[in-house]
Amino acid sequence: MSFVDHMLVFSRVAELSSFTQAADSLGLPKASVSMAVQQLENRLGARLLHRTTRKVVLTHDGQTFYERCKDVLADMDELQTMFQLQSANALKGRVRLDMSTVIARHAVLPRLPDLLNQHPQLQIEISSTERRVDLVREGFDCVVRAGTVTEPGLIARPVGDLRMVNCVSPGYIARFGVPHSLVDLATHTLVHYAATLGAKPTGFEYTLDGNEMALPMPGAVTVNNAEAYQAACLAGLGVIQAPFVGIRELIAQGQLVEVMTRWPAPPMPLSLVYAHRRNLSTRVRVVMDWLHGVLVDYLKPSPDAPLPGQA
Repeated sequence: MSFVDHMLVFSRVAELSSFTQAADSLGLPKASVSMAVQQLENRLGARLLHRTTRKVVLTHDGQTFYERCKDVLADMDELQTMFQLQSANALKGRVRLDMSTVIARHAVLPRLPDLLNQHPQLQIEISSTERRVDLVREGFDCVVRAGTVTEPGLIARPVGDLRMVNCVSPGYIARFGVPHSLVDLATHTLVHYAATLGAKPTGFEYTLDGNEMALPMPGAVTVNNAEAYQAACLAGLGVIQAPFVGIRELIAQGQLVEVMTRWPAPPMPLSLVYAHRRNLSTRVRVVMDWLHGVLVDYLKPSPDAPLPGQA
């Protein structure tokens, strides 16, 4: 391996705190990863990692070297690709993304053939989860995130706001009627959503005089992903509060009915989030620009989408 290869291997070990996970992510034998780090330490004349049977921790010298490695590797990647956009097929390599199941299914995957037709040597990895992944530890180049980004060291590129709507199924209305006001909710049920099962339910969210509020509501079902959330509503298990773009087709088809239109949940900002780096590789920047355009189009009202209801 070259010195740059050793730096790359060391950086992955540092990010994942594991020789085994680093080897898996790089597609290398664990012995090769361990040897690369050892050779790097010998070359530098410094101990970079504390190794125990349970974990790997950066030394003070290791932390300093790792911070420089990130910049150098980003610069190297940029130098190798800075002239490649002259050819439509020049971009190559892996870009790892994370997003919700709804956005992956309805927005990104249907448009992905266009990107790969332009850059057939790109390899796109898409993780579809509802949890907040750790960009650095899990090796993501970019994630699509709904909500406020508060983690230090991350950069959020705004895309737009997700308009939230309240929905129930026609079957639910047949059994329990239509809620029109906050008072009416006392006789209705809510499908609870929790990223971590066991967490305290938020309740029915709404805005009053510019303030975000939450009204506790009963509900027998709690789910932790968007697909199950929609399915629970379709089954008549209660009210859901979801981004309009994710369920507008179900509303247009009459499978769901928008209710409580005066009391929507606060809009949810949608952003592209990536780790704080001085430079991004050309392939990552190109994919992020494409993804931004796809998401902006996704947020636009559909020509066939219904206007907000009066229920």
